[in-house]
Amino acid sequence: MVGIKDVARAAGVSVGTVSNVINRPDLVSEETRNRVRSVIEELGFVRSESARQLRAGRSRMMALLVLDLGNPFFVDVARGAERAARAAGLGVMVCDSAQSAAEEAEYLGLFAEQRVRGVLLTPADATGANIAAFRRHGIPFVLVDRVSEGTTECSVSVDHVAGAALAVRHLTGAGHRHIAYVSGPQELHQVRDRREGARLALTEAGLSPDALRELPTQRLDVAAGRDAGARLLALAERPTAVFCANDLLALGVLQAVFAAGTRVPGELAIVGYDDIEFASAAAVPLTSVRQPAAEMGALAAGLLLEETDSSASHRHRRVVLPPELVVRDSTRRPV
Repeated sequence: MVGIKDVARAAGVSVGTVSNVINRPDLVSEETRNRVRSVIEELGFVRSESARQLRAGRSRMMALLVLDLGNPFFVDVARGAERAARAAGLGVMVCDSAQSAAEEAEYLGLFAEQRVRGVLLTPADATGANIAAFRRHGIPFVLVDRVSEGTTECSVSVDHVAGAALAVRHLTGAGHRHIAYVSGPQELHQVRDRREGARLALTEAGLSPDALRELPTQRLDVAAGRDAGARLLALAERPTAVFCANDLLALGVLQAVFAAGTRVPGELAIVGYDDIEFASAAAVPLTSVRQPAAEMGALAAGLLLEETDSSASHRHRRVVLPPELVVRDSTRRPV
C-alpha cells in the first residue's frame, strides 16, 4: 500500500508538506500543491482515515444495528439515519443481528473495538445484558424502535400498544369477533406491546382479551407467516380476521390462504404492521399500521449527533411517534 512517505519521496517534499496539501492546502504554494497532487494521483495514494481518526481521537463513523435487514422497515430506518449522518459529514456502518442476542453482543464488541462515534440500536437481547455491558465502554447509543426504560440513553420509537389497538379496533368495528394474532419471538418488546394493544381493543369492544387467538412464530418473516397461515387454516374454529405483528408475516399469511382458495377479505380479513412498500403492492393490498421508519432513523441519528457534539447541550429524551392505520382491500368488504 502506498503511504504518505512514498508520496513525499516521489514529490521531493517533506511528509509534513504532503500532510498540509491534504489537510491544510492553503499553507502550501500552488506549484507545490499541484506537484504533490499529481504524485498522489499517479501513485494511487489514499489516506488512512482510521489513522487520522486515531490521532484526532474522534471517529467519523456511527453504527446501526437492527434486527433484520431482510425487513424493508429496517432498510427505511437505515436510509433515514444515513441521510442525517451524511449531512453531518459522517458515515454509517449498518449491521444485522438476525434477532440473535449472541450476534448482537459480537457486533457491540466490534463497535467498541472500532471506537465508533455512537450506535443506533434495535435490541435483540431481552435481558438487557448486552446493553449493560456496552455501557461500560462509554460510547453513546440511541435505542431505535424501542422505548428507553430509563434516562441513561435516548430512544426513538412508535407507540406499538396504540398501533395494535388501531388495527384491532378496525377489525372489531367491521364486526369481527374471532380474531387471531400472528406474533413473533416472545422476547421482543414490539411483539409483546402489539399483543397488549390488541387485547386492549378487544376489551374496549366488550370482548374478553383472552378471545385473541395467538399463533406465535420464531421469526418475523414471510416464511414464518406462511407457516402461521397453514396453522390458522387448520383450526377447528377458524377466526374471521387476523392481525400480524409485521407486514412480512401478513404477506406470508396471505400467500398461504390464497393457495388454499380462501377469499380475502371475504372469508378472512388481514392486517399487517409497518406499512412497508410491499404491503400496498400485494395481490390483495394489505391494511397496515404505518410506522414512519425513515423519520425514526433520522431522528435517532440526530439525537446521537447532538449527544456526541461536544459543543451542544444534550438532554436524554424519549421520542414516541404516533402510528397511523392505512386501510386497504385486505379488510375492506365490497360495498
